[in-house]
Amino acid sequence: MSRTQIRPPLLAIVAALTVLPVAALADSVIPVFKIKGPLAEAPSQMALGELLGEATPVNMFELLERLRTVRTDSNVEAVVFEIDEAALGMAQIQELRDQFEAIKATEKDVWVFVETLTPAKLMLGGAASQFWLLPTGDVNINGLYGEASYYKNMMDHIRVEADILHCGDYKSAGEPFYRTGPSKEAEEQTNWLLDGMFEEMVGTIAKNRGLSPEKVRELIDRGSLTPRQAFEEKLVDKLGYREDFIASIRKNYGDAKISTKYGRDKAPKIDFSNPFAFFQVFSDMMKGKKPSTKPAVAVVHVESMITQGDTESGIFGGASNAGSNTVRKAIAKAAADDTVKALVLRVDSPGGSAIASDIICEATKRFKESGRPLIISMGNVAGSGGYYVSTLGDVIFAEPATITGSIGVVGGKIVTKGLWDWIGITGHEYKRGKYSDLMNTNRKFSDEERKLVSDWMNRIYEDFKSRVLEGRKDKIKGDLEPLAGGRVYTGKQALEIGLVDRLGGMADAIKFAASKAELGTNYEVRLYPEQKTLFDILLEGMSDDHDSENFVSIKASIGSRFAKLPTVAAALDAVQTVDPIKARALRNFLIQMELFSRECVLMVGPACTTTGVPGLN
Repeated sequence: MSRTQIRPPLLAIVAALTVLPVAALADSVIPVFKIKGPLAEAPSQMALGELLGEATPVNMFELLERLRTVRTDSNVEAVVFEIDEAALGMAQIQELRDQFEAIKATEKDVWVFVETLTPAKLMLGGAASQFWLLPTGDVNINGLYGEASYYKNMMDHIRVEADILHCGDYKSAGEPFYRTGPSKEAEEQTNWLLDGMFEEMVGTIAKNRGLSPEKVRELIDRGSLTPRQAFEEKLVDKLGYREDFIASIRKNYGDAKISTKYGRDKAPKIDFSNPFAFFQVFSDMMKGKKPSTKPAVAVVHVESMITQGDTESGIFGGASNAGSNTVRKAIAKAAADDTVKALVLRVDSPGGSAIASDIICEATKRFKESGRPLIISMGNVAGSGGYYVSTLGDVIFAEPATITGSIGVVGGKIVTKGLWDWIGITGHEYKRGKYSDLMNTNRKFSDEERKLVSDWMNRIYEDFKSRVLEGRKDKIKGDLEPLAGGRVYTGKQALEIGLVDRLGGMADAIKFAASKAELGTNYEVRLYPEQKTLFDILLEGMSDDHDSENFVSIKASIGSRFAKLPTVAAALDAVQTVDPIKARALRNFLIQMELFSRECVLMVGPACTTTGVPGLN
């Protein structure tokens, strides 16, 4: 049975750590990083809290940049990580674990304290220099668990029906709309993926703790361990309470200053006793940032479902969608900047719109025509449309547990007539043109229409494979067709068949891009599009220039049309509170429903509708 522990908040810990004589506070510093909930890939497009000094949620891009500073800062003696409330994907865990190793390689220590022990915490925290566990904490290292959500019963309940077609026997992204469980092919594919992910989990834990893979499997299959047994089996370094953890840090680094804001940009300070101070800050911010002339590696994110139009910030942080308009213009802006010497496209997406995916892919092609390196970095998922936008990269990086591939397309429409009949709304149809009502939501496709849609999907599928062959050329091991058909792979499996080039994270991809551009170490990492402040928004609102190339749109996007309905928003909020992983799956499901109503043919991988691997968290 889980125990609820009363623990001092992070600020209390920091206060305890910083109660030192004034003379002892030297230049030495110990950064403290806290990861809470899911870790978004990119910063929110709008940073509206900076004026009041509010902390923005940590994201992977910012965290990696701050850890890069940690490694080169001679004043940093050690780093403390709070990961008890983290909900990370396996690829993110592997990337951060590599960061732990890189920090330790600079002779700096990494400290992690956890109240409960799970596979995720063992994969990440187990690589720390000092990994502590609460003496009365829970140890739940029972393995890997995943769940795919199926919505047919719900759709039957509201009298809605899905009419779905696939290109490829393993293209199972549409199954949750018309099945209550997986097909034989989908189940085979999922088990193949879980086998690969379980192997990665066991191997990482074994490497972290100096154990054999066989020993790790034996510990997992015990089903229950006490904290004392976890210590005796070398899964953790020490047992102790937070007070003991704090005391040990103070003993080792008594003259160091603890910082929870290490590496963050400082917010403007306002002297409220001066009535003109605010206007001075406002004036300084209105001047904007001076353009940098330093050589740069640009980073553009493709995060979440890929849709046409603009990217919109998510309800719970991060991006709710990857809008092709926003991503295309970000790549184009990077291409137009002479100080940008290479581009890293960071992809963490299960795919989405076929049209939007092609728009982004074409933008990467035009960047490559400038002769500068284009490097792809895959996050937790880069499947279907997420793989499509990656195909033209000079070099593709993926983590061993990245989910990628799913080369195929899915098409169809959602039939809603039963819903309208149920609530008493009737209609009368008019048409001109034989196929003008092809996407009519009052009925399923006829046999003739089904053939028409199938031919349409096959053309897009062939275009997909052509893009892959254009980008991968002779890197593919064997014929492409047996590797396509919707089949999904881990990053490690994809490396073996030539779908990716190297194993590594975003930090590795950025370093490699700088090397290919011959930048040495004298370069900066620049995010496109740049974050918008409140003042940027105000300036755009006052400007007469409403050119379509503006990077921020405050109109509602496809990514949140259903999610913003009051009832749905309330339901999402409730699900987010009790099960954030399923909330993300539900959000993606709503976006996919919207896409079917607009485009018919999609590039979506099965990862779109799975709830992930909650057993890791």
